[in-house]
Amino acid sequence: MAEAIAGDTTLSLEGPLGAGKTCLVQGIAAGVGLDPAMVSSPTFTLVHEYPGGRLPLVHFDLYRLNSEEELASLGYDEYFERPAIRAIEWGDKFPGALPGGAWRIRISIEGEHRRIRGTR
Repeated sequence: MAEAIAGDTTLSLEGPLGAGKTCLVQGIAAGVGLDPAMVSSPTFTLVHEYPGGRLPLVHFDLYRLNSEEELASLGYDEYFERPAIRAIEWGDKFPGALPGGAWRIRISIEGEHRRIRGTR
């Protein structure tokens, strides 16, 4: 998937806790030439930036946010001013804050398996 991503792409990663959203971001990191081991959940810092790959990767976790005002206080809009892959965990909490053309990637847990569906 990451090999097909062009610059300036936003992915809203949606699914329950433990579905594999951060694991998917690790795979995206590997696909753009970054070390996937450096990718961790930004649950407490809310955003991690990973420069140095084919494209910069910005990884958000909106789980702990309760309002779009909190999102604005992060400087969220500034992350859309330059080309990057933006992977936003829990992006479905604030669908109005997603840019037009964002991919919505839904991960569901089905027994011991995961199902991933994407729409634009």
